Amino acid sequence: MLTDAAIPPARHGRLARRGAVRAALRAIGSGLAVLLVASVAIVGYAIADLVAPVAANPSVQFESERVLDAVPDIGAMEGGLNFLLVGSDRRPEDGSFGDPLVDSAVLNDVTMLLHISEDHSHVEVVSFPRDMLVDVPSCQNPDDPSTELYELYGVKLNTVLAYGGLSCVGRTIEEIVGITIPVGGMIEFKGVAALAEAVGGVEVCLTDPIDDPYSGLRLEAGTQEITGATALAFLRTRHAVGDGSDLARIAAQQAFLASLARTLQSDGTLSDPLKLYSIAQAVLKNMTLSSALQDPARLVSVARTVQDVDLSRIVFVQYPTAYTADFSAVVPTESAEAVNLALQQDRPMGIDPEATDDASFGTVDGSEPVPGTESPDDGAAATTPPPTDATAPPEPTDVPVTTLPPDVTGQSGADVRCTTANEG
Repeated sequence: MLTDAAIPPARHGRLARRGAVRAALRAIGSGLAVLLVASVAIVGYAIADLVAPVAANPSVQFESERVLDAVPDIGAMEGGLNFLLVGSDRRPEDGSFGDPLVDSAVLNDVTMLLHISEDHSHVEVVSFPRDMLVDVPSCQNPDDPSTELYELYGVKLNTVLAYGGLSCVGRTIEEIVGITIPVGGMIEFKGVAALAEAVGGVEVCLTDPIDDPYSGLRLEAGTQEITGATALAFLRTRHAVGDGSDLARIAAQQAFLASLARTLQSDGTLSDPLKLYSIAQAVLKNMTLSSALQDPARLVSVARTVQDVDLSRIVFVQYPTAYTADFSAVVPTESAEAVNLALQQDRPMGIDPEATDDASFGTVDGSEPVPGTESPDDGAAATTPPPTDATAPPEPTDVPVTTLPPDVTGQSGADVRCTTANEG
């Protein structure tokens, strides 16, 4: 017979803990379900928030868009993908960048061609001067698609947007370069400022202080981070940089874009969902996209093709031109054919660094200390070298690099260039 002392005590504590575990698991499961539903709702809201502005903005159909009919992935086109980017000079109606009735104009003051190679190993961004004289082919009338606009001869490139719309600008660049451009987009003042804010600012380098009453840009010499309206003013400034010409502005824009490329590939920007969402929101809410890019999935496929391209293989090229006799415009030089052929043949381009250093406009090498920009505190040059991985030589490819003639200026995404001030 068992005595009370021999009877093992009831293990209520262990039973209670098992019950607590079950309760906790139920609570965790419920919590996870709530989080899952909430996450789906948040993702759904984010997607809807990105899709809405695409649907709201007017769509532009490029005449060459038909080449995409049999292409399942826009980022894998034969011969690479060509994307037209236009910066419009039209002021927003709220007056935040000047009187829209007085200062505004429908001008493509910035015209760039983005070429992504078929194997996604290199990217070229070609800037065309706004004052370049061009022939405009017959274009579909944007106000009445059933009619055609007449050809134009010897007009300035920045007048084409007002004449025939974004698609006509694309047709004009197609004729100049000899390629097909199936997609494109147009960005205005607020979009540039919003994009600079979305990435958290872009670092630029100046050899001298700038105080430009035309664009409102006021910056000290040296390296500094700019964003929002200041970034827009930097991209717009012309009188205060280089020789005060549009060509000098292009050089400054290329230095900014190279720095932007370095920013996007560093500090986890492309792996940060919040930053990616902010960037996508800034782009989609402030751009007019061609109809083939109305599907956000296509936009994502384009972005994915360039996110891992070596910075040294992202090259910014200024389309080579020379002034007319009266200096009122520019015309393409013989070297333009080398740029055209490289794009037609999907070949990577190489810039002669001395071409840019010896130019009368634009930028100087910023990888070494720039005279006059030393800090009074430590004497260090106010320049930041590119990331170590950006300066590593690219992996060899089967496609040889086309070394452009020595009068073709530009830079790679790995190059740090400092914008020079206008001494005049």
